[in-house]
Amino acid sequence: MQQNKIMIRQLTKTTIILIAISFNQSCVTSSKTSRITINDSIPSGTLSFLTTRDGNFEIYSMTTNGKNITNLTNNKALDFWSSWSPNGKFILFYSNRDGNNEIYRMDADGKNPINLSNHPSNDYLPEWSPDGKKITFTSDRDHKSREIYTMNKDGSGVVRVTENEFFEEVPTWSIDGRKILFTRQIKEQDDTTHAANGEIFIMDANGKNEKRLTFKKGYDSGAKFSPDGKRIAFYGPTEDKNFELFIMNSDGSNVINLTNDVLEDYSPSWSPDGKWIAYTSGTSEQYDVWVINVETRVKIRLTNVQKRNETPVWRPN
Repeated sequence: MQQNKIMIRQLTKTTIILIAISFNQSCVTSSKTSRITINDSIPSGTLSFLTTRDGNFEIYSMTTNGKNITNLTNNKALDFWSSWSPNGKFILFYSNRDGNNEIYRMDADGKNPINLSNHPSNDYLPEWSPDGKKITFTSDRDHKSREIYTMNKDGSGVVRVTENEFFEEVPTWSIDGRKILFTRQIKEQDDTTHAANGEIFIMDANGKNEKRLTFKKGYDSGAKFSPDGKRIAFYGPTEDKNFELFIMNSDGSNVINLTNDVLEDYSPSWSPDGKWIAYTSGTSEQYDVWVINVETRVKIRLTNVQKRNETPVWRPN
């Protein structure tokens, strides 16, 4: 709603300070924790994100103050996902611009898109390894339920990592590149419903030594390691079935609701310094890109367009 004053709630160790700031900008006040739309305390950097503001899904970039918004893909096809190379020079994404979903690499400014997968099946959700030499992704090339694969950065050397009947998605690397986090859709033995239950697993990069990390009801996904490798951020439903961001230790212990929101929250992405998380928040009518301070829980809204603005990813320093 339009208003000239917004309230910033900043939680300190001893007191809550309420500061009124004049700022003519729309804001959302439905959160249970602080949300602000001004530029104070915004971390520096660049984000890639998806948006339908031009009619179809495109990959955009913007600085973390919500400015310098640029359409990177600018293609009539549907372009999804984004993963920055460790040196910040390239972006992986997937697109149906060649008729089926393929994995592409483009320069950080959107130039020189190259089809890396070149396969008649559908390939999704590519993610760079920390050393930039490997890519993990999902594909239906060997089973109608998507499974996890790896390949070299040029698209060669494709290896099937998982082989089962389950739907799997969002593979991401551990900080040392030795393990892969991912979501697997499973059905508990005592579940008499047909509801999907997604749980977060971790395994060696070759597919061995699988371990289940989450045991929550509902669909948990989007898991990513913090830059120091000690914590994992992910999204999933609460008991009241609202999707929130959660943080847990790298072994799956100490699960904490980070956002405590009344809006739906998805797709966490850690800032390079580990102090902030960019994410998607909103409803089916409008999703926007936000960032949240991991310690203070201060939330900053970066987009405000009545379209889908989602899946932000932080560019490495």
